[in-house]
Amino acid sequence: MNRIPESELILNPDGSIYHLKLSPNDIGEIILLVGDPGRVQQVSNHFQNIEVKVQNREFVTNTGFFNGKKISVISTGIGTDNIDIVINELDALVNIDLNKRVIKENHSSLQLVRIGTSGALQEDIPVDSVVLSHYGMGFDGLLNFYEVGDEFEDDIMKAFIKQSNWKSTLNYPYVVKASSELVSKLDKDVFTGITATACGFYGPQGRVLRLKPAVNDLNEQLTAFNYNGLRITNFEMETSALYGLSKLLGHQAATVCAVIANRLRKEYSKSYHKTVDDLIRQTLENLTK
Repeated sequence: MNRIPESELILNPDGSIYHLKLSPNDIGEIILLVGDPGRVQQVSNHFQNIEVKVQNREFVTNTGFFNGKKISVISTGIGTDNIDIVINELDALVNIDLNKRVIKENHSSLQLVRIGTSGALQEDIPVDSVVLSHYGMGFDGLLNFYEVGDEFEDDIMKAFIKQSNWKSTLNYPYVVKASSELVSKLDKDVFTGITATACGFYGPQGRVLRLKPAVNDLNEQLTAFNYNGLRITNFEMETSALYGLSKLLGHQAATVCAVIANRLRKEYSKSYHKTVDDLIRQTLENLTK
C-alpha cells in the first residue's frame, strides 16, 4: 500500500487529525454538523452525557450519547471551504490508518447530518419552518476540483443552466442527491426540494449593499426554476459540498435547515432560536429511533 506523505495527511504531535484535533475514538457513527460553534453546546445539551470535548479554531466537537447511540456534534464554521476540511478529516479518522498512513481495506460509512439555518426562496415556505434538502445545488465550485463519475445529477444541472441562461463566467453548477436512507428518517413535517449553496453571503446570494452583483435577478432565477415539479427551496452555504464529498467518499449525508428568513417576503424570524432547538430535538429523535 502507498504511504500517504506527512505533507498531505497532517497530524498533530499527539496523533490527532490536523484541523479537527480529533482521534478515531473521539467520534460516533452519527455526526451532526452545525455552522456556529456556539450551537454545539445547544445540541449536546440534549445528550444524556458528554464523553469528548475538543476545540481547535472554529471546529468544536462534543461527543456523547442520545437514546443509547454515540453521537458527535461538530461545528464547521461558514462555507464550503470549511466543509472540505471537515469531511476529508472525518473520513480520514475512519478510513485511514493514521499510524501507518495507509488507506484501510474495509470502508466505514458515517451518517452526516447538517442542522443549519437558511433563507427561503419560495413564497409559500414560511419563516420558522424546516426544509429538508433532497438535493444540493452548488454554485461554490469546490467539487470541480475533484474527479467525479456519475455522482452528479446532470439532468437537473443542465436544465437549470438552460432555464436560467447561467453566465459562463460564473462557477459551473453541480447537483448532488441526499442519502435516501437519511431522507426517509428525516422526512416529517418539512418542506423538501433543492437547496442552493452559495460561496458567499452577499453578492453570491443576490444581496446588494454597495457592490452591484454580476447577476441582478439571481434569486428570481432560482425561484422560477422547475424540473419536473422539483424546485429550489432555499439558499445557504454548505450543503452542496457536504453532499458531493460524502457521496465521493461513501458516506451518507442530509441537511435540515430552519428557515430564518424568506427572501421573497423580505421577512426575518423574530425567534429562530426556538425553531432551531426544536429542530435539533426532532433530528436526534428521528436518527435514533
